[in-house]
Amino acid sequence: MGPAVAVWVLSFGPAVAAGAQEAPAGGVAASAAAVRAVLDAQVEAWNRGDLERFMAGYWRSPDLVFQSGATVTRGWQATRERYRRRYQSEGKEMGRLRFEELDVQPLSEDAVFIRGRWHLTMKDGSEPNGLFTLLARRIDGEWKIVHDHTS
Repeated sequence: MGPAVAVWVLSFGPAVAAGAQEAPAGGVAASAAAVRAVLDAQVEAWNRGDLERFMAGYWRSPDLVFQSGATVTRGWQATRERYRRRYQSEGKEMGRLRFEELDVQPLSEDAVFIRGRWHLTMKDGSEPNGLFTLLARRIDGEWKIVHDHTS
């Protein structure tokens, strides 16, 4: 078992194995709304070209994991640099982002699983898009994305 799997099993395995004992209904709805607010803030920041604000939705830790294509990026700073190279370097653009078909599934009071689609509209008319799955945790009272798998 690799370190990432071990961390996941230790962090979330007990909740999943126990039938993902959910918080009271109000807590689940509030958690889902809070997570959606983080994603909405990310979209707004992206569309303003504010990568730093966009990255505020991610866990600022060397343990953050971002997977896309055949690449695994570890750590908040490395993830930020990946975004910067891909969308803010010379000749690149960020485009206009939107998220669709969001599905927020609570795993516990402090962890949620999120599925959705991302869609960019670029100045040249191209529209790159794909799917994502996220794992977010409530850390120090704030929801942060700790794992992002984007295709």
